[in-house]
Amino acid sequence: MRIPLSAPEITERDIEAVVRVLRSGSLSLGPQLEKFERGIRDYVGVGHAVAVNSGTSGLHLAMRALGIGEGDEVIVPSFTFVAVANAVCYVQAVPVFAEVDAETLCLDPAMVETAISPRTRAILLVHTFGCPADVSAIMDIAKRHKLFVIEDACEALGAEIDGRKVGSFGDVGVFAFYPNKQMTTGEGGMVVTGDREIASGIRSLRNQGRRDSQEWLQHADIGYSFRLTDIQCALGSEQLKRIDSILRRREAVAKSYHRRLRGNPNLILPQLRLPRHRISWFVYPIRLADRFTREDRDWIMQQMQKRGIGCGRYFAPIHLQPAYRTATFRKTNLSFTEHIGERTLALPFFNRLSDDQIADVVATLLGLLGKVCLR
Repeated sequence: MRIPLSAPEITERDIEAVVRVLRSGSLSLGPQLEKFERGIRDYVGVGHAVAVNSGTSGLHLAMRALGIGEGDEVIVPSFTFVAVANAVCYVQAVPVFAEVDAETLCLDPAMVETAISPRTRAILLVHTFGCPADVSAIMDIAKRHKLFVIEDACEALGAEIDGRKVGSFGDVGVFAFYPNKQMTTGEGGMVVTGDREIASGIRSLRNQGRRDSQEWLQHADIGYSFRLTDIQCALGSEQLKRIDSILRRREAVAKSYHRRLRGNPNLILPQLRLPRHRISWFVYPIRLADRFTREDRDWIMQQMQKRGIGCGRYFAPIHLQPAYRTATFRKTNLSFTEHIGERTLALPFFNRLSDDQIADVVATLLGLLGKVCLR
């Protein structure tokens, strides 16, 4: 792809930080792990942070640490990445798919309320595309029904509500650092919480069930090998130093797209601003107007890819995925999720995307859109 969908930003200082760890000989469970955990803990404003090997693993361990298990129900959106529902299934719980809000594309609190049953144990809200969900309303619902709240902030590092970072509101928050995210450790994630016992449990589970006070070959829990290496943590700490400039640059990219696409009657654009919220831009998702079809969207995507421009159908609803044809789940009315799932397209989006590249993407998109309109 001459313009990829995403691209990590790796600087010389990032490389130097990684090389220093390689030369140190301390590659796992060492000082860089503790440094990175402290950095994320302080940045998000929580009591505890536990590094893991992916955001998916973080969601899985959150389920385990909260005691969610077989037959329990967890309310999730279907318009999100499949890992959200997979993590529920990993503990033999049942995902309950609820509808999303038309403005934020995050869980709609009213629909969450209707999805609750006597078996519901938790709400797993996702800050979709880096846009904060309606945390206040969802936390109120959870409090009334005595439910846990897990924040999937994997796409939303740095997003805020009233100056408070997302990930710090629920019982547990989870971040991810895959190469397409705002900052990266290659693969990796972080679980954050204000609860010492939850943090202790997650630390044990990520490291084969070893408790801090026990010797290496003693295992208190049936755990996993979900550790994050010091190599990756060194990269994460270096990138975290410039997270504010990264977020400003990504916001500038979103504004550049918006300036070139606004006013087009064939497109529905994401909100640039929401009251009291700071968006942490993960991707720039556009939606074809209602009169267009999934076939129109897919044709445009294929034609852009043929021209060397990366794009993706963010998101294909989870409940319609082949993997979930035989899975156990429950769902509410998801007509809006299905509607937008057929018309949404993510455009190239990364820190160093230039204005000339954005102009190229937009010109190609609008040209193809014009051809669709003439068909």
